[in-house]
Amino acid sequence: MQHSYETLDRPGGYGRLNLLAPLRHRDFRVLWAGMTISLVGDGVFLVALAWQVYTLWNAPEALAIVGLAMTVPMIAFLLPGGVLGDRLDRRVVMFAADVLRAIAIATIAALLFARALHMWEVVVLTALYGTGTAFFTPAFEAVVPDLLPADDLPAANSMDQFVRPIALRLIGPALGGWIIASVGSSFAFAFDAATFGFSTLTVVSIASLPRPTTEHLSLIDDVRSGLQFIRHRVWIWGTLASAAVAYLLFLGPTEVLLPYLVKDGLHGSASTLGLVFASGGVGAIGSAIVMGQRGQPNRPITVIYVTWTAATLAIAGYGLATASWQLMLTCLAFNVFETAGTIVWATLKQRNVPAHLLSRVSSLDWLISIALLPVSLALTAPVAGYLGARLTLILAGTLGAAVTLGALFLPGMRDLQADDTGQPREESAPEVVVTRLVLDAVSISSDPAEMRRRQP
Repeated sequence: MQHSYETLDRPGGYGRLNLLAPLRHRDFRVLWAGMTISLVGDGVFLVALAWQVYTLWNAPEALAIVGLAMTVPMIAFLLPGGVLGDRLDRRVVMFAADVLRAIAIATIAALLFARALHMWEVVVLTALYGTGTAFFTPAFEAVVPDLLPADDLPAANSMDQFVRPIALRLIGPALGGWIIASVGSSFAFAFDAATFGFSTLTVVSIASLPRPTTEHLSLIDDVRSGLQFIRHRVWIWGTLASAAVAYLLFLGPTEVLLPYLVKDGLHGSASTLGLVFASGGVGAIGSAIVMGQRGQPNRPITVIYVTWTAATLAIAGYGLATASWQLMLTCLAFNVFETAGTIVWATLKQRNVPAHLLSRVSSLDWLISIALLPVSLALTAPVAGYLGARLTLILAGTLGAAVTLGALFLPGMRDLQADDTGQPREESAPEVVVTRLVLDAVSISSDPAEMRRRQP
């Protein structure tokens, strides 16, 4: 959720993008050095957590419970995190969040070294990790436009989608699988904790960031202003609503059943799971390079939904796969399309959300999108127990793709796209759509005076 840079939508707004151009700016370069190392650690953590949880309790319910422990606090603290990201120095918010996550991961490592880790401790510590993520993510998404001029934002978004999969999905998982196989999960968690420590050092080394100049009232007022901004823009609320339903359908099955399928369905190892994740990184890297060179498409909304529909449909391939190489190809295809849509989406948001709403709208983006994720995680194990893991994944991918594509045809969804002259059009606001009414009700209910005015 970022600034409005409409001129970049017009013909001539892009030349060939140089992915490394943002690195000319010292603070961005330092921050991304820390984030890259931290992302490698996160990739190690993804494999280590899944493998350790199934070591403690070899059932899909185990990872579902841990997923709930991570996502529920994240959802609960996203709105406060977004408000703090708009009120405080974003460096302070990111630093505190990284310290909290480093402590949580280091504690898991210490308990493993002592051979004293239990399932309940994993649940509690991953809950702390999720809390830190809730405060870190809105601040980090909002800080990039503070560090870069407008002309470098498209390249920064492509660079993000280039570096992130290399670190998080390619190097990190492959390294995590190797560490676990060689010296054990305890060293993998310790490695991730150390990368958070490095990240905090880079955050404090960047220069002071500008703070929004608008007056802040109460937390409820700040949240309501973000909701009001979203509910008048179909391209935002429609995307968040469709993401919430699509994530309900496919995200829980993917997170819970893919590691289970590797371990119990194909009798693979931690290294196999790492390679599956890493193949997704290869696809994301290639997609980022292509999108970085092509620039923002003329009809971004259409591109976003077509690519995200293809990505969601690819999830059905996990259920159809009978060998690890097929899982790798499926993961690669998913990430090719997911990354392409994400780059376009990030640039679209950066140009059309005011700076003073940046962190709040970002937190609402995350909150609404993943609001049903705990339900998805909770339902995955019983559904998979009834239908089987493979059929659950097939249905998750096909139904999720149908929901995603359907949102493209909401009235007014594509009004933001450039017309034949290249100018962005104003959006129409449909008057009767369920999600719009829900958002309206939330914002009104937080203002008793407004509720009284609307009473007959």
